[in-house]
Amino acid sequence: MERNLGAVLGILWVQICWVRGDNVEQSPPALSLQEGTNPALRCNFSTTMRNVQWFRQDPRGSLIHLFYLASGTKENGRLKSTFDSKERYSTLHISGAQLEDSGTYFCAAEAQCSQ
Repeated sequence: MERNLGAVLGILWVQICWVRGDNVEQSPPALSLQEGTNPALRCNFSTTMRNVQWFRQDPRGSLIHLFYLASGTKENGRLKSTFDSKERYSTLHISGAQLEDSGTYFCAAEAQCSQ
């Protein structure tokens, strides 16, 4: 019985951590891409985050995973993302924007929870 209670308490701790209300602010809130430009998006966090992910939702509604970062910088073709957990921000850069880059971009982060 003790083992089951420990699992339940662990799940409750994770849920409390996830819903504690950390703020994520993306800027600019809206961005119009023009072909050939080099736009950038930035997410600022109200607290320290463990990792960040970037997604793009294309005009048809499909969600495309772009990056997962625990720290540092990653590149994938014309896309580059950085994550600095100490400074509490992440950026997404698009080099030479193309029509296929159209969509809605999202950042998502996992909070650094204290026990």
